[in-house]
Amino acid sequence: MKTSAMRDLMALTQQAEVISLAGGLPDTSTFPPETYAGVMATVAHDACAQALQYGPTEGIAAVDACIQDVMAAEGMNVATDELLVTTGGQQVIDLVCKTLIDPGDVIVAEAPTYPGAVPTFASYQADVVQISMDSDGMRIDELEETLDRLERDGRRLKFIYTIPTFQNPGGVTMSLPRRERLVRIAHERELLVLEDNPYGMLRYEGEALPPLYALDGGEFVIYLGTFSKILSPGIRLGWAAAPQPVLQKMNIGKAAADLCSSSMTQLFVANYFAAVDWKRYVMSLRDVYRQRRDVMFEALTEHFPREAQWTRPEGGMFIWATLPDYIDTTDLLARALRENVAFVPGRAAYLDGRGGSSMRLNFSGVTESQIREGIRRIGAVIAEQVALYGTLTGAEAVAPQPQSAATDERLARVVELPRRQPQQDRVERDG
Repeated sequence: MKTSAMRDLMALTQQAEVISLAGGLPDTSTFPPETYAGVMATVAHDACAQALQYGPTEGIAAVDACIQDVMAAEGMNVATDELLVTTGGQQVIDLVCKTLIDPGDVIVAEAPTYPGAVPTFASYQADVVQISMDSDGMRIDELEETLDRLERDGRRLKFIYTIPTFQNPGGVTMSLPRRERLVRIAHERELLVLEDNPYGMLRYEGEALPPLYALDGGEFVIYLGTFSKILSPGIRLGWAAAPQPVLQKMNIGKAAADLCSSSMTQLFVANYFAAVDWKRYVMSLRDVYRQRRDVMFEALTEHFPREAQWTRPEGGMFIWATLPDYIDTTDLLARALRENVAFVPGRAAYLDGRGGSSMRLNFSGVTESQIREGIRRIGAVIAEQVALYGTLTGAEAVAPQPQSAATDERLARVVELPRRQPQQDRVERDG
């Protein structure tokens, strides 16, 4: 899906009658209005002049302390002079590209990758090579083969872009052995890795894994963090933690782009962290999103055809569903929008036309009843396509699993991306 089409989709999903499972939206209605009012009153009373003024390009010191607190919660230690406050996490991707990419330079990314990164990479005319994933995240064996091929061709990639935890859009999490191997590769080959970690605090089950930045120590990993998913996307605050030479260039690029991030929202964050137990709020989000994820699993089982597969994320905001290969989800979206429901077609997460039968579904930004109804509407449109295919080919349509099916049979259909091959397991154990 082209960038303009994605913009059109996002505009359509703002219409009140549309159930949007498309956006990467947290539920901001969970944020207490009285807390917002109290924090803003404090900012207005104690720091009005500062809130309305320009700030330093690298960010206000009080916000650095909040960032350090968030990163420490995931096992990372970072110094203030290693941080750059940005206008959302999206600006970090742009600044890294602005700092490192010339037209034709190579970026390695996962397949599928974050749809919002695709237009950024394209705007800098990068050559993006995508590495396939399975249920343990990016396939590191394929990455190494790709790096060897690029080296033989006399090409050196500028950075590896990855969302290792609750990947957007795949929902899968990179295993610890692969994280460790990726960091070793970065050190051995002296490669930069951009770790995008918006969802790490939103874990609903399983054991937390260390971010790449914690394993690397800040030598080759550029860390992207954001307040969008744990506080509010409307404040438009993110940050980068990076090696000093890279951070200095990013700082110059940010000054050229917008001088500084909003002083008002930086002070809002600083005063919020001083007044409120932010971790308790995040824990409340986990409870809400966990339930919504499980409702979406149930709805998919009830309304999608048996040939369909989907990931079972342990956290984050997205489920990646794949339909029979004769269904094109870009065409399906046009039909679904007539039924006032939206999703992101799979092609938006690739740069080479793949993903035609897949879709990204968001469960965090809609209510449980909207999830059930939205998936029902999508399922009805899919059923039409399945029936049409059967009419044209003589193939027998496969109905969705009955709602009364046994629980274990229903859960068995909640599948992840393909498992690793035995040879790949041996390579990673040896590596």
